[in-house]
Amino acid sequence: MNENAFYTATMAKVYAGQGYFEKSAKIYRHLLKLEPDRQEFKAALLEVEQKLKAQKEMHPRDLTPLFEKWLDLLLRRRNLQKLKKLQNTTFNRTRKHV
Repeated sequence: MNENAFYTATMAKVYAGQGYFEKSAKIYRHLLKLEPDRQEFKAALLEVEQKLKAQKEMHPRDLTPLFEKWLDLLLRRRNLQKLKKLQNTTFNRTRKHV
């Protein structure tokens, strides 16, 4: 069966909604070859291509603040676990002496 048989505007929207902008753009381009006057396809393709461009422009350094926050939370969690362990140890020692 021809892969293009499943190329519909709905499928392109689904792909775009899931972040598969390249696949979505491919479908819209195919649909525009079949119906070049469909303004909604042109608008949707433009929107998807803009999102695709933005996605490609994202560099790993853009993720630095997220990694910093993640590391901070990881260290806080580790410290919290240490404090809970210390609290449990202290509590158990206190109970033995009572």
